[in-house]
Amino acid sequence: MGGVPSGRVHNLINIAVYAVVAGGVLIASNQQRADVTATQALYFTLAYFAGTFLLSPDLDLAEGQVDSKRRWGVLGFLWAPYGMMFSHRGLSHTWVLGPLTRLAYLAIMVGIVAGLLFFLWPGLRLPALPQPFILADLWPALLPPLLGYYLSQWLHLIADGVRPDHGMRHGLKKIRRRF
Repeated sequence: MGGVPSGRVHNLINIAVYAVVAGGVLIASNQQRADVTATQALYFTLAYFAGTFLLSPDLDLAEGQVDSKRRWGVLGFLWAPYGMMFSHRGLSHTWVLGPLTRLAYLAIMVGIVAGLLFFLWPGLRLPALPQPFILADLWPALLPPLLGYYLSQWLHLIADGVRPDHGMRHGLKKIRRRF
């Protein structure tokens, strides 16, 4: 895979691509070629920058000093187990499952923290999910943040030289070694 960009270069690539995408969407919206609401743009932007700066694929190195882990501040230690669970450029650097592993890990950490808060303060009330909670109804609202998050992740992988079939090739190598 040769030399890969530093964390700073990854961030600059993502910021530059964001500027081009945002500019293109703005121009297309002004010419009535695209219909993007301010809320959709905000969700896309927040997810894109969370994926760039907080949920980088390099969190699989979280047992060391990684920019994404440092940006979590005092909560950065929570990513050390993630770094121990995933080998660098393994499953965490795949195009579909890699980003999902970070979202699932984050959801588990939020669940553990919420569980601890309920245990320590039984009367504590946390924000509730809208009722009824039907995924099909949420899909239009989830699409912009998912696009933003995945685009930020894929730009990182492209810059690292990770091809979309990386997960399949990685798994096939393991299978071949066993036989």
